[in-house]
Amino acid sequence: MLAGGPAEQFTSPTAKLSGALRILAWSHFVPTYDRWFDGFVRRWASQVGVDVTVDHIDLGQITTRVAAEIYAGRGHDLIQYVAPLPQFEPAVLDLTDLVREANRRWGPQLELCRRSSFNPATNRYFAYAPGWVPDPGNYRRSMWSKIGLPDGPSSWDELLRGGAEIRRATGVQLGLGMSQELDSNMVGRSLLWSFGSSIQDAEGRVTLEAPEAVAAVEFMTRLYREAMTDEVFSWIPSSNNQGLVAGKLSYICNSISAWRTAQRSTPAVAADIDFVPALAGPAGATAAHHLVHNWVIPKYATGAAAGQEFLLHYTANFAAATYSSMLYDLCAWPGRTPELATWLRRDPFRADPPGKLELLVDAARWSADLGHPGTANAAVGEVASSFVIPDMFARAARGEVSAAVAVADAAAQVRSVYAKWRARGLVA
Repeated sequence: MLAGGPAEQFTSPTAKLSGALRILAWSHFVPTYDRWFDGFVRRWASQVGVDVTVDHIDLGQITTRVAAEIYAGRGHDLIQYVAPLPQFEPAVLDLTDLVREANRRWGPQLELCRRSSFNPATNRYFAYAPGWVPDPGNYRRSMWSKIGLPDGPSSWDELLRGGAEIRRATGVQLGLGMSQELDSNMVGRSLLWSFGSSIQDAEGRVTLEAPEAVAAVEFMTRLYREAMTDEVFSWIPSSNNQGLVAGKLSYICNSISAWRTAQRSTPAVAADIDFVPALAGPAGATAAHHLVHNWVIPKYATGAAAGQEFLLHYTANFAAATYSSMLYDLCAWPGRTPELATWLRRDPFRADPPGKLELLVDAARWSADLGHPGTANAAVGEVASSFVIPDMFARAARGEVSAAVAVADAAAQVRSVYAKWRARGLVA
């Protein structure tokens, strides 16, 4: 555990536990977290008498691993991913009772996390979502100061104007991906929402084919042509992080992990990285969450009871999780991290200046979940995992088709996905 972190609390399980619990978790972007988590699991296991093993895996491999284990009918009892996994709902346990117990103990769950783990069509919680990660804009203050925007862009129009000016003057581009990876999915959704469009409405009806979506794709095409290069079409999740820290990008949409990396490797660069909330567009300012924890328990699990007790223990100690992730992970039950606002306003890990993260105090206000303005479901989960949205933007940006055709083709794909899952009763 990092020095100065919150003390861990232990509450005895409601029933005696025994046997084994196998946990599969992602390899965290902040290395201090995994060291804390593994020790945290061992300490709990020794207290309750359960034999626990933890395996960490790169996040890009988790969905394939989950599918393989579910198909085989054996594997890990408790699986963590960093985005909703509603497409696996038929093969995992309903965790409604677990969520109700958490709400009984700590009050209502943050709506963003509830909507990322609950399916109103089946009235089931297909996952347990105890935490999430915001996705602010990360920018190099020195570059934006030279064009008169020291506090960074506040709107998509300022991003275009300022990004294009920086690129013309220095050759440094913006870092918004249009590739088959997580960050490209997030920035594409944010742009759609800020222009008044979305994949689905609040009732789960497909709404992508709309003039607002075409306008968003036309805008992204301008961003690419005036302020970016072909690199953005082949990025992997770490590309924008690395580019920002190396001085090759003036702005990215990401969590705070790139900056934390720079704090260790190049403090001068870290001091130059700053953050802005969701950018304003014609319809408002909404950013996709960066990550949302989804813990699932497959129906084959023999350690399901221990898994649910562990998740309650984990949530009870989320202040330690937040601290050990260096304020990367935020809790779905905000009362579990009473010192969070203080930490964000005066970073305990030597931010320069200390209040660099203060904008995250109200990040839930300008952040939205995967299915916004509806809830996560199997269809929107498949749309995300098959990268329909970044492909839509990329086709138009590369000039392969017009923005209108790119949107129409993407909407046809989305309608097909929704029809499949609606026929299975998993979409209203």
